[in-house]
Amino acid sequence: MRDYKWLNEYCLNRFGSVAELEARLPQPRSDAELRGLSDDRYLSLISLRVFRAGLKHSLVDAKWPAFEEVFFGFDPEKVVLMGGERLENLMQDARLIRHLGKLKSVPRNAQFILDVRKEKGSFGALIADWPVTDIVGLWKYLAKHGSQLGGLSAPRLLRMVGKDTFIPSDDMVAALKAQGIIDKAPTSLKDLAAVQAAFNQWHEQSGRPLSQLSVMLAHTVNH
Repeated sequence: MRDYKWLNEYCLNRFGSVAELEARLPQPRSDAELRGLSDDRYLSLISLRVFRAGLKHSLVDAKWPAFEEVFFGFDPEKVVLMGGERLENLMQDARLIRHLGKLKSVPRNAQFILDVRKEKGSFGALIADWPVTDIVGLWKYLAKHGSQLGGLSAPRLLRMVGKDTFIPSDDMVAALKAQGIIDKAPTSLKDLAAVQAAFNQWHEQSGRPLSQLSVMLAHTVNH
């Protein structure tokens, strides 16, 4: 694999200046900001990610005020009490995206958040304290304990909340293959560990967040 110096020079050549490059890179939230985000906002973002999966984001986002209303502002203590009958009734509400499996995921993820709160004090504490050097471990934790957070949903959720993470998008996977780090989309523990190790190395060389390295790497793929 090539080092960070090559990655930086490639991107500078592509965009022409440091300012142009920096303008394209995401800025993750600080640990304090992640810890300060309330549990209801985490539940709202988790639910938004679940409903966005496979749908046009703008369509889901336009309906989100109605979701905030019917799910009590995503207060996990209230949402967790919503039974099957109430969720079935929501299937009649034309303001919502009427997908029963996704609707059922909301109280399940409310319970997940309450379980984490009991152990860590808040969901934000879990997110903030998880080391980025094992960000794939957090993906696996979210997929295992949350509802409908498998595949790319966990890394995309983390990007939404501002936790530093890379995302194995199609372009990034193509770039990782070109670097000889993996030979297919990383789903196995071995491949995920190889990708994490590569990002840890670039992070060490550059001091840049994983999210910025992820975007830079994706830009090395020619279209």
